[in-house]
Amino acid sequence: MQTESQLKELVKEKYGEIADQPRSQNASSCCGASCCSDEVYNLMADDYTQLQGYTADADLGLGCGLPTEFAKIKKGDTVIDLGSGAGNDCFVARAITGDTGKIIGIDFTEKMIEKARNNAEKLGFHNVEFRFGDIEKMPLSSDIADVVVSNCVLNLVPNKFNVLKEVFRVLKPGGHFSISDIVLEGELPAKLKEAAEMYAGCVSGAVQKAVYLELINATGFTNITVQKEKSIFLPDDILLNYFSIEEIAAFRQSSAGIYSVTVYAEKTAVATEPCCGPGCCN
Repeated sequence: MQTESQLKELVKEKYGEIADQPRSQNASSCCGASCCSDEVYNLMADDYTQLQGYTADADLGLGCGLPTEFAKIKKGDTVIDLGSGAGNDCFVARAITGDTGKIIGIDFTEKMIEKARNNAEKLGFHNVEFRFGDIEKMPLSSDIADVVVSNCVLNLVPNKFNVLKEVFRVLKPGGHFSISDIVLEGELPAKLKEAAEMYAGCVSGAVQKAVYLELINATGFTNITVQKEKSIFLPDDILLNYFSIEEIAAFRQSSAGIYSVTVYAEKTAVATEPCCGPGCCN
């Protein structure tokens, strides 16, 4: 069993490799770094190309939803993107907020920050900035954001409750988030849970959907809503890296499922302190 710090280093290493590769190369491997024969990231990704603000150079195909489409962003808003990668969600958000808004992307992979800053400079966006930092301890003041978005990132963080507490802290009272993520229904087979490559590919780091929603509730958020949900199908050629043909058949027949969800929640206008942890609030 890897420690939280080891899992973070794994993610940082894999996503650093991805930052140096074109989207087409990332699409050819499950972890974006040629560790296996097929893709995990891109079979989860939604199509951004029709959204205003879409920037091809910033699209690495690493998401599992379109949180900016559901985030109720308004002109002039301050928006924070957690795990901002090469900047695509930030640029889509900026198309909505306009010049009067402010967009802040946070990522703990230096190469991603560099790539995102280069993209922003090419686009001439002076109200989009990218900060190096851990989303469990954001380099931001409290109560500054109208909206927080994130795309397939919290599942990569071992301690998701810490991230949600930070989201609560940086949101203004009355602010809200829209986060796309991977969750589970039923028990994922142990071999997938233990696979480091699948962790970096967003699957084995996921938690049960009910647990995910309870974590959000325990943090103090209200009006929790699943805005979108879709099933994720892992092809046999990926599963063969972990299972025999017989084990794959058993997995297919089980009740276990992998889903992409986009979840919305609000920080009440009268700020309240989050409770002590998951399960302690009714």
